[in-house]
This record gives sequence, structure tokens and C-alpha cells, in this order.
Amino acid sequence: MKHLILGAGPAGVIAAETIRKQAPFDEIVLLGDEPEAPYSRMAIPYLLMGNIGEGGTHLRHTPGHFEQLRITQQRGRAVRLDSVARTVTLDDGSTLGFDKLLITTGSSPATPPIPGLAGAGVHPCWTLADARAIMALAQPGARVVQMGAGFIGCIIMEALAARGVQLSVVEMGDRMVPRMMGPTAGGMIKDWCLKKGVTVHTGARVEAVDRSGPVMQVKLSTGEMLAADLVISATGVKPNIGFLEHSGVRCLVGVLTDEHLQTNVAGIYAAGDCAEAFDKVSGKTIVSAIQPNAAEQARVAALNMVGRATSLRGVTQINVLDTLGLISASFGLWDGVPGGQHVELTDAAAGRHLSLQFDADKLIGCNSIGWTEHVGVMRGLVEGQISLGEWKDKLLADPTRLMEAYLARAQAQDAHALV
Repeated sequence: MKHLILGAGPAGVIAAETIRKQAPFDEIVLLGDEPEAPYSRMAIPYLLMGNIGEGGTHLRHTPGHFEQLRITQQRGRAVRLDSVARTVTLDDGSTLGFDKLLITTGSSPATPPIPGLAGAGVHPCWTLADARAIMALAQPGARVVQMGAGFIGCIIMEALAARGVQLSVVEMGDRMVPRMMGPTAGGMIKDWCLKKGVTVHTGARVEAVDRSGPVMQVKLSTGEMLAADLVISATGVKPNIGFLEHSGVRCLVGVLTDEHLQTNVAGIYAAGDCAEAFDKVSGKTIVSAIQPNAAEQARVAALNMVGRATSLRGVTQINVLDTLGLISASFGLWDGVPGGQHVELTDAAAGRHLSLQFDADKLIGCNSIGWTEHVGVMRGLVEGQISLGEWKDKLLADPTRLMEAYLARAQAQDAHALV
């Protein structure tokens, strides 16, 4: 049996190792499109901060790790899939055959079509090559303009601030992390960043990058001009699924999968940032591009590829963010549902905010700032779809009683399940 894995990020590596553990004699080919050892993109900010070297980004550190496991590493990028012939065409024109295929091609930066953006001094923060270019330019005192203040953008922002640059962040939304935080929470994060010396422009977008003078000038929709030695594009990502056109594999936002991570084509699976899986909280399929999801999806897909029927328990919608020392969290449907109830508690002076969203008697989403002691409980209540009963009204009256609610209702639910 030959297993072909497209993508050598965390999902691809975990899948390859899982297959080898379960199928000692099967052939495994791990295809990566970068000239680096398999690494984690989520480690790049720590590289920028100087906390680790490039080797610290690598997923495996034992010399000869993949050779010892008889996992064949090959460099190339998939450009076409023939699901009938069971072949993948690479960018050099060669082809690879397979019996089982796992698509873990991840995602790529979604760069907006802005005049002057393409060129020297403008970089995404996505690859080790990007990191090297950024470190060369982001020296202490350098003027840096970052486009985007989403989840990834805030992580990059912290790394840049640690390098001692003069940092300006431009976000199209009316607040920071608008796809993770509500107005109050997003506004609190902005205020925190301003106090930490980062200039934040919300409700603004970059309209052009002017390279006509000795220094780049970034033109904003507000009319402001920002001088820049470096521009970082952190405006979101999109799944790498273009090569699947005309392949017969069904895609929506990402590669659509079932509970086994199999696509509509038998023997072809997907996992990680390019996969679209069912989320039991929202009741729909989503792409949830976070590493814990990638790891679990890869494990489940690999087990099914070797004939061990395993179902994905669900997609985790969770983001915990450290923004210059301010801890925030977002779970599930943090913006609620029509007809649902919600409660908010804010202590701006203490830097604490809690927002809970309900559908009937279930907690379906949360936003929090500064409530680090409740992170595990919030996740358990949301993902466990725990019926709160009378505790919903108690939480509406006092949302800080999350721990009590969890202990009372989670135990009751577990006891009922055993009956």
C-alpha cells in the first residue's frame, strides 16, 4: 500500500508517523514544497523574537528521523490531481502515484491587490524565507507598517514589538481581532496596544505603497501617509486547493471531508488548514486553521487510511491570544445566534472582560480578556454542549460563576450518560 501525503507541515508529519506506527510495511511519501526541514509556522514569531534559532522551528530534531521511519521525503508542489488514475502531477512535470492520498497542503497568505505592494521591503510572515527577510529589515528603530490585526497579525505584532521597531498596525475592521472578538474586547486590546507604544489604525485600509521617494510611503484610506522601512502583510490566509480544480474532489472554502476526514472520493483524505470539517457547535462545516485541529485531523485521517475506522470528534473553535502580555480567548460562536441570550461583564480598569453567548440552555460561545482561570471551563462548556438547566439563569446574573456551573452540570451530564 502506497500512501502519498501532500504537505510537510505539522499535519503531514503527524499523519506520516501515525501511518508508519500502524502499518510497518506500507510505503509512505511525504511531499514538501520548501527547501527546509519540516517546520512549524507557529514557531516563526519566536524566531523573530530571538527566543529560538531556525532549528527550533523544526518539527523533529533527531538526525535521520524520517529515514529511520522509512518515510520518503520528496520536494515538489502538486499542480494537478487525477483521482481516477490515482496520480498527482508536480510542478516539474513529474507524477507520483498512490493508493491512498492525504491532502495537507495548508494555506497561503491572501495578499490584497494594492498598487505598489509587490516589491522589495514588503513581506508576509509565513515562511522561514520570509522570517529571514523580516529580521534583516526589522532592526531596532526601523519604521514598520503591518497590515492586519487579526489573530495571526497580533502574534506577528508582538514579535515585531520585541525587536524594538516603531510599529504601526492598520486594520480594516472597527477593532482589533474582529473575527475573534466583539466590539468591547477588540477595543480593549487596541487600548492596551496603544499603551504599549504600538500605533493602531482601525477602520482603515492601505490603499497604495508609494516607492517614488527615498523612503516607502504607505497611503491609508484615511488620507494619512506612513513612512516605512518594512511593510508586513498579515491580511489573512486561504487554503491551498487550486490544484484540485477538475479533480472530482469536492471543495467549498476548503476540501470538504466527512467524519473520517475522507473526501467525496474514496481513498482521498484531507487534514489541517486546507480541510473543511463539521463543527458540532455551529452545526456546519468550517475551516479552522489552528495547529491543534491540524494535529487531530491528521491523526484521524491516518488511522482511516490504514483501515482503522476512527471518527473526528469535532472541530475546535478556540483561540487563546497573548497580545503584548494581555491574554484573551475566544470560543465557539462568540458572536451568538439570532434569538440567543448573552451577558457581558467588563472591568476596563482591571483589564478584564467576559462575554457569554447562549442558545437555549447551552453555552455556545465566549469572549474573555484577563479571565485566564476560566479558559478550560469555557472550552469544556462550549465543546461539551452541556445543558446548563437552571445554571443558565445563574450565569446570566453572574457570569463569573462558570466554574460552579461546569462542576454542577458536567458531572450531572456524565452521570446521566452512564445510566
